Amino acid sequence: MTDRTLQAPAAPLWLRLAPALFLLLWSCGFVFLKLGLQYADPLTFLALRYAIVVGLLIGPCLWLRPAMPPGLAPWLHLAMIGLLIQAGYFAFTYLSLKLGMSAGAVALVTSQQPILIGLLAPLIAGERVDRVRWAGLALGVTGATLVITARSSVQMSSALGLLFAVLALLAITAGTLWEKRFGSPVHPVLANTVQYGVALAVTAPLAWLTEPMHVAWTPGLFGSLAYLVLCNSLVAISLLLAMIRHGEASRVSALFFLVPPMTAVIAFVLLGESLPPMAWPGMAIAAAGLYLVMRRR
Repeated sequence: MTDRTLQAPAAPLWLRLAPALFLLLWSCGFVFLKLGLQYADPLTFLALRYAIVVGLLIGPCLWLRPAMPPGLAPWLHLAMIGLLIQAGYFAFTYLSLKLGMSAGAVALVTSQQPILIGLLAPLIAGERVDRVRWAGLALGVTGATLVITARSSVQMSSALGLLFAVLALLAITAGTLWEKRFGSPVHPVLANTVQYGVALAVTAPLAWLTEPMHVAWTPGLFGSLAYLVLCNSLVAISLLLAMIRHGEASRVSALFFLVPPMTAVIAFVLLGESLPPMAWPGMAIAAAGLYLVMRRR
């Protein structure tokens, strides 16, 4: 019997395509988010997005009747992931922007997530991060920082806004590691229903307490919500959690290094935003870093 026959079976095609599809959908989401926030208060917009997701999922969940996970623990883990990633990361990000942090500053803070994952994954998920992968992480964060600072002003005028940006970073990091450590195969319709239900239960009261809940019902708002609900909330998040469950958290998290460069290109093509010369070498450096992190020796 050869060594080749002893190797694990190849990953299914959808899992091999998942990184590229996730990057495309997630990066486009920032463009549609920028559009949607012109017509609604941030947390109100987020709560509205989650309400639509839950409304879309309840019917299929009742019709498909997916297998229920046994015991209380899987339900608690699903709820915790929804609390950390859906409610925590997005709510803290939106609050940070509302309190005066520039988009560039928030992106700069949250782009450190792969570094935190690299530091914590060996302790929490039992992963080994070798020197080559650390070199890739360093290149990735350098490239992402170059792209962010080249495209936008990095203003941290609010101490509370900076705190919320750091909390957003900690929430997405904790959610990623929680999924890797405790995540279990659950039907995606059921998992999304639970997680977005928890997120809605948190963000709706927050919006009611902190905002006038202004919404301008325009075609731009509907288009933004349609994309964010279908492509980001349902498809991209499901791909992210599946990749974490089937792979290594430090590798999957490195995909976020390419989000600022890809968002810059998409905004350049679709919105006509400027793409400064310094952004191009940043993209190349980020891509090189991602290659070093993702490659398997």
